[in-house]
Amino acid sequence: MAYDVVVLGSGPGGYVAAIRASQLGFKVAIIEKESLGGICLNWGCIPTKALLKSAQVANDIKHAEAYGIEATGTPKFDAIIKRSRGVADKMSKGVQFLMKKNKIDVVMGFGKLVAKGKIEVTDKDGKKTTVESKYIIIATGGRSRELPALKQDGKKIIGYREGMSLATQPKSMIVVGSGAIGVEFGYFYNSIGTKVTIVEFLPRVVPVEDEDISKELEKNFKKQGIEILTNSEVTSVDTSGNGVKAKVKTANGEITVEADVVLSAVGVVANIEGIGLEELGIKTDKGRITVDKNYQTSVPGVYAIGDCVPGQALAHVASKEGIICVEAIAHGEKKYNHQPEALDYNNVPGCTYCYPEIASVGYTEKQAKDAGYEIKVGKFPLSASGKASAAGHAEGFIKVIFDAKYGEWLGTHAIGYNVTEIIAQTVTARKLETTHHEVLNSIHPHPTISESVKDAIEVAYGEAIHL
Repeated sequence: MAYDVVVLGSGPGGYVAAIRASQLGFKVAIIEKESLGGICLNWGCIPTKALLKSAQVANDIKHAEAYGIEATGTPKFDAIIKRSRGVADKMSKGVQFLMKKNKIDVVMGFGKLVAKGKIEVTDKDGKKTTVESKYIIIATGGRSRELPALKQDGKKIIGYREGMSLATQPKSMIVVGSGAIGVEFGYFYNSIGTKVTIVEFLPRVVPVEDEDISKELEKNFKKQGIEILTNSEVTSVDTSGNGVKAKVKTANGEITVEADVVLSAVGVVANIEGIGLEELGIKTDKGRITVDKNYQTSVPGVYAIGDCVPGQALAHVASKEGIICVEAIAHGEKKYNHQPEALDYNNVPGCTYCYPEIASVGYTEKQAKDAGYEIKVGKFPLSASGKASAAGHAEGFIKVIFDAKYGEWLGTHAIGYNVTEIIAQTVTARKLETTHHEVLNSIHPHPTISESVKDAIEVAYGEAIHL
């Protein structure tokens, strides 16, 4: 089987790269060892959002009286999990359709690079097939990282995958790590009645976010009944009894926390083992594949994108890297009329879908100061938003950061109702090098959460109307 482009992995980086390659006139195949759509569609972004929607509905029912409605409801754990799996299955079938529509061959099995332009694919029955291609794109993604003291057994010490497919709901859970995965699972399980304790090694939860965001989330989580232990580390876990006993080293000494299960959410590692990197001499650094701005590896003709290369391990980053990679290949083959623009990793939005939601892009306040900027900061509380109040979700705020000298929009950090839907405004405006002047002279619809971005900018420049 010979192709122009072969993609190893069908996640949001791989399948998007394959489709773009087909659009540009290449003969394309994609190799997948498990399910089309990869972790994102099957065990990550999509099914977790289905779980979180169930959590949101459960919370709305709990507070139905606040909306003038009498309602009761008991979460049915097996039905919640079943719905999530159904959503994932539907999305995976959607990728199957896109492969057929774009005339992309799908080769099921584990792929390994065995020579320049050659991949050996071993299917589930052990049968081997060789696929040849002028260009190869590695998009093998990542998996849950394991700590030495938290070896996952899939039963009492679990990762995100088991976290969304447990047979029964645990009465109590310890979540280790408070990044996006940790706080999303912590929120979900707490919302349906599981007692949740979050353990974070660093001084604050969601540590990559602006400090004000961390403080607001911790305050809201504690209000919801989630226990938070920062500056803390799980040093060992005893799984010999019915549940688990975790020894936790805190700033005030060692304590023991008991629960039914421990969910390890301490990041991801790249899936780069056993795929032939060493045999071909493809360079790696700190567990990721080394690439140039067009995602070519140290071996000409072999490219890599997504969670297996440096950069944010996010689905939308992988997708854009895939498009840039393929367009660079096409430009070299004279199938595309210009060299694609390199990805600006400082203008990548991040979204966390717990409640309250978190969305951010660009510099945090500390990063802007550390970079030497003199800044203007505006913060608008959603308690002053008509839309948030009408929705019954007035927690949180929008925070904007501008360069005081030139008016450059340095960053936005939001926590609250539906803020993940409005962060793209900042991404686009920063790409267009917009200043506060253009935004304040653009009409924002009322009542919306998006107008609170304008309100925050007004605060930054001393022109606040609604505060």
